[in-house]
Amino acid sequence: MELCDATAVELLDLYRSGEASPVEVLRSCQNRTDKVNPAVNAIVCEDRDAALASARLAEDAWRRGEPTGPLCGIPLAVKDTHVTGGLRTTFGSPQFRDWIPEKDQNFVATLRVAGAVITGKTNVPEWAAGANSRNPVYGATGNPFDPALNAAGSSGGSATALACGMAALATGSDTGGSLRNPAAFNGVVGYRPSSGLLPSERRVHGWSCLSCDGPMGRTVADTALMLSVSAGDFSYDPLAYTLPGEAVRARPERYFPSEPIDLSKLRLAATEDFGHAPTESIVRRAFRDKLPAITALFASSENAAPDCSGGHEAFAILRAAMFQSTHGERYKTHYDLLGPNIRANVEEAATYSLVDYAWAAETQTKIYRRYQTFFENFDIIVSPAITISPRPWTELYPTEIDGVPTTNYFQWLSLAYLVTLTGHPCVSIPVGVDERGMPFGLQIVGPRGADSLVLQTAAAIEAAFSTSPTLRRPVPDITALSTMQPIASRPGFMPLPGSDA
Repeated sequence: MELCDATAVELLDLYRSGEASPVEVLRSCQNRTDKVNPAVNAIVCEDRDAALASARLAEDAWRRGEPTGPLCGIPLAVKDTHVTGGLRTTFGSPQFRDWIPEKDQNFVATLRVAGAVITGKTNVPEWAAGANSRNPVYGATGNPFDPALNAAGSSGGSATALACGMAALATGSDTGGSLRNPAAFNGVVGYRPSSGLLPSERRVHGWSCLSCDGPMGRTVADTALMLSVSAGDFSYDPLAYTLPGEAVRARPERYFPSEPIDLSKLRLAATEDFGHAPTESIVRRAFRDKLPAITALFASSENAAPDCSGGHEAFAILRAAMFQSTHGERYKTHYDLLGPNIRANVEEAATYSLVDYAWAAETQTKIYRRYQTFFENFDIIVSPAITISPRPWTELYPTEIDGVPTTNYFQWLSLAYLVTLTGHPCVSIPVGVDERGMPFGLQIVGPRGADSLVLQTAAAIEAAFSTSPTLRRPVPDITALSTMQPIASRPGFMPLPGSDA
């Protein structure tokens, strides 16, 4: 095994023992990037001199026996919608093609302080709109299991970089599943924390639970480690409220499971579609095929789901309002630089009234309370993480699922956003592949605030399946990727600004 394939937890053990150094690990990740990134285009911007300087500082700290933080020397890839001081941040938008921020946003700053070494920025859809990581600045990101297929998004570059060993950890964010969808397509772990647990100063609707940042890794333990560093109180985030003199969230031991959980004491609910998601037959078959092994781990199981009636419509209205606040002015002044997904959301927002918004907010609250009632009888919900098996990235979004037309560019993400509406913690973990040989992601959802329970459950399932040839995490063929044609040579790689073509 090359150093770049080691988990973050393993790397920390190697640093402690002196068997490896942060500089060696960084170089291993960079060598892997040089080898396979041309085939997938996951890492889109680097500052190797700055990364090397950070790795050397971490190496010196370990030699002194004084690591600078819980992630000292761990290679971290940062999503290109996360603001990084001194490193280009474009949001996948031509308008910000050359922007180099002066300072990090809080999420990134917290990880730097913890000792993480930023290896580069990862590709996204324009302004993180949609789940196809393709934009007119950097082009498309390909799936490492077949670079002609979608890596999903909006954290697609992060998930692909992790799957290929270009970094040990990566940042992500999630509204309609932007952490969970790419994790599922790439065979890695993406965690959406409880609302406010991982604070942000950049949500345009600060009181809304729709958007959040979150950690990504190749294992549950790595992802939990990153969460334990990132979680905390922050007065600039109204959902991360503070109590005078008391830390509400900054308790790392809560989010990094040290003791295994006994799943045989938990009640499981399983659903293919939450009653409303247009789930493709190949995904349903994969879920049904894997479900017996999953349910065997629990005390009881039942095919059941909370009532999510009205979820599609409520999410569409609330999402459109968020896009109006974020991009309404940009729509007026830089229309020609905006892609079709951004335009569609802003234009949709103009069709809604305050009455519509009030209905959506009320419906969201009703769904949340139905979840609360549901969790009185169940401890954990499992479902597929995403409704389809990966398709070509030349397709802006699936216009049909099993022959049935989709209603908009994000309905295919509804397995994720029907959970987003509630703000409940959830994770996507890899559980083997589907019948096409593409990674299958299992979504695990827990009760309000039960982040530790979700992480412990995910870790227990991961451990139970770790030796199974059909259920463990799939790994892309690095040798094959290293010999493939560059993805940039494929037709349609670079869409034109303001176009999906």
